[in-house]
Amino acid sequence: MEIICLEDEAFFNLFDRVLNHIKGKPGVKPDKWISGEEAMKMLRISSKTTLQDLRDGGKIRFSQPAKKIILYDTDSINEYLNKHAKNTF
Repeated sequence: MEIICLEDEAFFNLFDRVLNHIKGKPGVKPDKWISGEEAMKMLRISSKTTLQDLRDGGKIRFSQPAKKIILYDTDSINEYLNKHAKNTF
């Protein structure tokens, strides 16, 4: 195994370059449907019950292609977050 050490500035420059490379590629876009864990990360919540309440309350869209598979619509999550955003004075 090979270990590579980078200074902080070099690491973040490399990271930015990788992100820009990915963003610049046509056809590479985030998934529309994501897992519950990814939805919880987007919403910054840690409770599966809260996620279920949002789903059951019709606040975010979901799809259930199989009994134990529930996927969440990223557009509806973003709409929910924007709807609850507060403007500063």
